[in-house]
Amino acid sequence: MRNFEERYQVLHEFVKAAKIKLNHNVWDYLVGATETETTLARNRMAIDTVALRPRVLNDVSKVDPSVDFFGHRIRLPVFCAPVGSLESFEPGGGVSVAKGSGAFGVPYMLSSVSQPGLEACAEASKGPKVFQLYVRGDDAFVDDYVRRVVDSGYDAFCMTVDTAHYSRRERDIAKRFVKTWRAANTGMDHQAALSWREVARFKEKHKIPLILKGIGTGEDAAIACEHGVDVIYVSNHGGRQLDGGRGSLDVLPEVVEAVAGRAKIMVDGSFSRGTDIVKAVALGADWVGLGRLYLYGLAAEGADGIERLLEILEDEVIKALGLTGVNNFGQLTRGHVHIGAPPVVFPNVHSAFPLLKEGY
Repeated sequence: MRNFEERYQVLHEFVKAAKIKLNHNVWDYLVGATETETTLARNRMAIDTVALRPRVLNDVSKVDPSVDFFGHRIRLPVFCAPVGSLESFEPGGGVSVAKGSGAFGVPYMLSSVSQPGLEACAEASKGPKVFQLYVRGDDAFVDDYVRRVVDSGYDAFCMTVDTAHYSRRERDIAKRFVKTWRAANTGMDHQAALSWREVARFKEKHKIPLILKGIGTGEDAAIACEHGVDVIYVSNHGGRQLDGGRGSLDVLPEVVEAVAGRAKIMVDGSFSRGTDIVKAVALGADWVGLGRLYLYGLAAEGADGIERLLEILEDEVIKALGLTGVNNFGQLTRGHVHIGAPPVVFPNVHSAFPLLKEGY
């Protein structure tokens, strides 16, 4: 790894570098969302209105932020969330993400609409990995992907369930920009027809753990558990699907209550700082997905950028845990957070990095 320690000392420096390197269309894809972009803003608002309740006079001299993930010990309870067309941010695409996350020691989840494909990314990976599928075909289509995923050594299989219709992303529409990877997609009718039948069939036929991504209510989380789903993934697609939705961290408590320990829980949605990760785990998440955040590292410096970004995030997490009064994530409780704190900044895609506005 090249020496980035001096060049990148804080997370927002990756944001600046990514914006310089990316063309305007790809940048808008990275930071944008649907229609009014309200759901995106609420993702940050939900995080910002949870405050930490630190406990003092505990020995926190040996903070360990590592957790378990499908039989692996990972350095942080985070993973690189699935993103379409990773290759548009950096030529290596999914291989660079596999290398960067693996070098640091956290999982990645590869999208079925990213290149160079699941086998090549698995071969490049040194750590745990998950494959995420957009259902663009019939049962045989899904089964073929499962076979390839299992043969390639992935730890779990994820189906996205919040993309029955493709949303109106006005940044693209206003520029008349049609993504090449979007134009190439076919079989959307299969995604629109996806139902609990396919979930039940998957669990009956396949042994690999199943994750459902895009759960937004406690009701659906409960139904998923009744179908034997292994991981409930709370997500609103980074605000890119349904406009006017709730922030992911606002949804998380009702999902935790509905799941009642029957499945593991993932969450994503604008998690950008170490304190964000602490808040999510305190509220019941097992693992937190990073989306836009790791893409800044990918766009800025490829695999090495992801690794360096995660090193900085780890330092933030260790300090946040210690200052909250715990030595590890297992010691966090609901009592370490306060819900309903007043926000101090207007929520937006970069409100976690206020120094950007001041020119730093």
